[in-house]
Amino acid sequence: MPACLNDRSLGTHKYIRTKDIRIHYVVSGPEGKPLMLFVHGFPEFWYSWRHQIREFSKDYRVVALDLRGYGETDKPVGYKEYTTSKLVEDLKELISALGYKSCVLVGHDWGAALCWGLTSKYPDMVDKLVVLTVGHPRAFAKHMATSLSQWRKSWYMFFFLCPYIPEWFFQANDCELLENILKDKTRGGMAEDKISEEDIEAFKYTFSAAGAFTGPIHYYRATWRLANQDKSMIRHIENTPVLLICGEKDVALEIGIAEKTRKYVQDFTLHVLDGCSHWVQQEEPELTNKYMREFLQQ
Repeated sequence: MPACLNDRSLGTHKYIRTKDIRIHYVVSGPEGKPLMLFVHGFPEFWYSWRHQIREFSKDYRVVALDLRGYGETDKPVGYKEYTTSKLVEDLKELISALGYKSCVLVGHDWGAALCWGLTSKYPDMVDKLVVLTVGHPRAFAKHMATSLSQWRKSWYMFFFLCPYIPEWFFQANDCELLENILKDKTRGGMAEDKISEEDIEAFKYTFSAAGAFTGPIHYYRATWRLANQDKSMIRHIENTPVLLICGEKDVALEIGIAEKTRKYVQDFTLHVLDGCSHWVQQEEPELTNKYMREFLQQ
């Protein structure tokens, strides 16, 4: 195991059982402080938030979890166990199990999509929402309906509907594809000086286990095969302030989605990071942390 995954400056590893699963998380910061919950995306895990854990654990009780199907959290069998409704309920139950009624909620990529869902369905549980790269679900749907280029960027979602093959591609050659999408700028990755070899080894270590990609890819399979979305998770956000931070060079999502999000959020702040990839909190941690802190102090 790479030493960085046991770095005590990042917090303490713990587990908590909800109604359906056991969740692994890392916690740091003083007990009694407000909760800040970090929700990672695909293909990531709790370690994606290393820069934010160190920054915000001075003022918050920060918790970075491994989502259902990821890392050391339980991995139920079958794509029907990975519906957005189940994933949002996992977050709701985790907040309660940690002893809180509400939190500052921070999500990236798939984690951001789940944070939109939780904020929409349970607005009293979210004091402020920070989302990275992913705009409001209705803005995404509207943009997809009018943008051929966004459909091209989303090709991988349809590839993920194939059984077994996507998992094989990701784990082949010592997770070479995972390494490339994280650090190869020509494939949408970060600049190489933004992610260390030890960081890459941490990702490869986590995703090299047998079946490590099946749960994460089931998120896409459940979304497309079980299309009856819970309408309570795509409402307008009226009373919760929202900060959205996007990378200008995101190869997966167009900035038009972020711009369209204004229509669905009453109190909305947007920052686009020049030259930044999809991996905003890892590639530009100082700027991400700066904009988050300014937003949280408002």
